[in-house]
Amino acid sequence: MPTEPGILAFHKRCEDFYPADAVNASIGQQRAWYDALCAAFDAPSPAGLVRRDERVEGRIAIRRYLPAEIATPTRIFYIHGGGFVVGSLDSHDAICADLAQAARAELVSIDYRLAPEHVWPAAFDDCFEVLVWLLADGRPLVVAGDSAGGNLAAGIALKAKQGNMDGIVGQVLIYPGLGGDLVSGSYREMAQAPGLSTADVGYYRTVLGAPEDDIFAHPLNAADLSGLPPAYITAAHFDPLRDDARLYAARLIMAGVDVTVREEPQMIHAWLRARHMSDGARLGFDHLCRGVAGLVGTV
Repeated sequence: MPTEPGILAFHKRCEDFYPADAVNASIGQQRAWYDALCAAFDAPSPAGLVRRDERVEGRIAIRRYLPAEIATPTRIFYIHGGGFVVGSLDSHDAICADLAQAARAELVSIDYRLAPEHVWPAAFDDCFEVLVWLLADGRPLVVAGDSAGGNLAAGIALKAKQGNMDGIVGQVLIYPGLGGDLVSGSYREMAQAPGLSTADVGYYRTVLGAPEDDIFAHPLNAADLSGLPPAYITAAHFDPLRDDARLYAARLIMAGVDVTVREEPQMIHAWLRARHMSDGARLGFDHLCRGVAGLVGTV
């Protein structure tokens, strides 16, 4: 367990809305709990920021965030977390707004299809379709995501590289799940970590139903990571997914990719939401914003 009072208070508040055994409830109940949790951590919108809701190909809902000052043509494509089961445009709205404001860049988020109604590769296909749509106008793009969204961001970056697509100038992976083995390293050491357990990770993988040999679903299984865009990767120490971030960062570096990696020593999974009540989360978010700003070219 961490010892920082702010993150412990955050965890207690989360469990008041989303109990530790939430995965045993119905999908509808999980989503209701998660929506209530996200609403509880909402934050005031940055001054001057404009939101625009649109649909890609008339099907996939997206939300544009246009901060008062846009200092780069490079956009951020943000993919929300939630285990592929929960989450929406609204669940990560405040996070996306704060990130766009800090980076002084347009940000686009996506409402991809969720499991179990839509199993693999529905979410991945939605994200890749929006990626292609965004790149079509020739503007550079940074792909970003947290947790399950970090998995999807890494996966679409891999597929874009495989297809020799140009335009992705960075990837931002926030406590991502990248296909680790569930039995060693942090999956064993942090099996009962607050906020996310190894059993929870296994549950979400089962619900998603992605094949074990699919490198886009499990980027750690990719044989060649060379040629991928520069990365900013951040992990939480008290998180079973911690070593996925460590291992992927190490493999990217060995493949010649420029990587900045941080491990937040007192943080738990989903610490982005704690940025207004935890000193460690606030510091981690500040570093994340600087990392994103560096990739979009506004520092």
